Amino acid sequence: MPAPDNLIVGIDLGTTNSLVAVCDERGPRALPDPANGSVLLPSVVRLEPLAGGGFRPVVGEDAKRLAPDYPASTFSSVKRLMGRSIDDAAGDIPYLPYRIARGDQDTVRVVVETPTGPRLVSPQEISAHVLRALKERAETALGVEVRRAVVTVPAYFDDAQRQATRDAGRLAGLEVVRIINEPTAAALAYGLGLERESVRNTGPQLVAVYDLGGGTFDISILKLSDSAAAPAGTGDSAGTRFFQVLSTAGDTHLGGDDVDRVLVDFALGRADRTRDRLSPGDLGRLTAAAESAKRLLSDADAADISTALDDGSELACSISRAEFEQLIAAWVERTIACCRRAITDATRRLNAAQAPAVDSVVMVGGSSRIPLVRRRVAEFFGVEPYTAIDPDQVVALGASVQASILSGATRGQLLLDVIPLSLGVETVGGAVAKLIMRNSTVPTRATEMFSTSVDGQTSIKIHILQGEREMVDDCRSLGVFHVRGIPPMPAGIPQLQVEFLVDSNGVLSVSAVEKRSGRRAAVQVIPNHGLTRDEVERIERESVVHAREDMQRHRVVDLIVNCKLDLKWIGERLERLKDQVEPAYGQRLRGGMAALSAMVQAAEADWRAVDANLMHELKEQLDRESIRLQELSIAESLRSEPPRR
Repeated sequence: MPAPDNLIVGIDLGTTNSLVAVCDERGPRALPDPANGSVLLPSVVRLEPLAGGGFRPVVGEDAKRLAPDYPASTFSSVKRLMGRSIDDAAGDIPYLPYRIARGDQDTVRVVVETPTGPRLVSPQEISAHVLRALKERAETALGVEVRRAVVTVPAYFDDAQRQATRDAGRLAGLEVVRIINEPTAAALAYGLGLERESVRNTGPQLVAVYDLGGGTFDISILKLSDSAAAPAGTGDSAGTRFFQVLSTAGDTHLGGDDVDRVLVDFALGRADRTRDRLSPGDLGRLTAAAESAKRLLSDADAADISTALDDGSELACSISRAEFEQLIAAWVERTIACCRRAITDATRRLNAAQAPAVDSVVMVGGSSRIPLVRRRVAEFFGVEPYTAIDPDQVVALGASVQASILSGATRGQLLLDVIPLSLGVETVGGAVAKLIMRNSTVPTRATEMFSTSVDGQTSIKIHILQGEREMVDDCRSLGVFHVRGIPPMPAGIPQLQVEFLVDSNGVLSVSAVEKRSGRRAAVQVIPNHGLTRDEVERIERESVVHAREDMQRHRVVDLIVNCKLDLKWIGERLERLKDQVEPAYGQRLRGGMAALSAMVQAAEADWRAVDANLMHELKEQLDRESIRLQELSIAESLRSEPPRR
């Protein structure tokens, strides 16, 4: 399959659903599943253990539909676990039907049961299965190999979570050429939406992008403006459209999943039950029923939450929209508080005396459809939300626009994004000196001079931190490195210049030089809670080392399925037609079936125990031998048909 050098797709890797989109001469469009036509791929993965080790991933709708039947091996909402420590995820664990364990460096791992015992798998590996399915969907739709992608993340994802997203893309066989914030991607799609509707405003516009998805919430304030001057030498009178992010705020632990949990607790309370009395399957089915009720309440005045439990009883209750809105009122107000903070930051960025008026509010994410959410957003910003673009697709469409810009296919648009959290270093006494402030436009660079606090110090530790608090204990550690070999000098004499550089992907590089001695050190920050480079390289290396073995296993698994079907069909017809089959012929068929069945049983016990070529030959021999039986079956079917008039 050819791989065009300039093809870059846009991917929205969501908590609940994921999408892939492309922007070409037809404009941006989400690519559908060829099987069912849906552009949404549920971000759900079931890992089916294979005999002898390994897993077969089932991704998307099939995994979601059967999740209550396989609660321990079906993984959803893993985006909430990406790049987080086990302590960060403590609030999620009671609500997850699958098991969580502590991995290296206190990272979150999901537990997958296998015939040889439990195995720990990272959230990045789970997400890689979703990304790989999207990659294959795009290749099917476009007829070419897809190697590069722009992937979106919540604006408030920290460096560890962004690194985890890059790792997931790499494991899926994708080069993530750019990571952009989801609200920023939505603004790009919004800008195109205005052009299509012929309502483009040539003056600057202040746009709020309210992004409430399944697991995360973001609010970004952007300034959309058009350059009056055309780029030199192009003769393009349209000039360039600028998308400048002024501020961003949000919560990586606030989304539609929380509403589902509120409804689950409501239903349990009505039934006088507690969560600890539910099996994982019960919890999965009840959560699915709660999600269905949530969707119904966007249009209906009441909905039922009902599910059968493993003990044979039924849990059922009704909830009105008024009750629902009362339950989620505090949850909605948390998003409004973030909006207020973003407006304050944007006002400061514009050096305005008072908060500027927002011209438009773009709604993003499935949870933004909730009527109470839309009412409160309209009340806060004083403008009716813009809903002309499907909130489920708008982020992926915007990502494809950015991909098209990077590939050179789309011109005349410039995206200016920001970093979500301040970056700095530890100073004496456990304080934090911030070098780059949050909402700084990327790419960005900052330098600061430091010195020693102890006489004769020959090594200086650089502790890199991320956060808005003033003390180290209240911020997140991103890494530590040392500048060594400094000549002994009195305290305060060394001159240490520290430089922070954040590229357009939000990747932080830190360097330091002691000016008097010339000693240098540098590091590209690898967050403590992402996969380490060694882990990613190990996973990639294993995929190459075991490629032949994996393909052989895949072949044996496919043969098992096909052989079982042949054995079933031949056995049924032989039993039905035994009076018409010559004894010698029947004996030959039964002998071939016994030999193939024995090989199938051996393969199911251990795929390595069989010769795939021999298994295939036995199947082919039996198929050829059964042709006479198939002819007898067809003849009997024709005789049994009623005569036509």
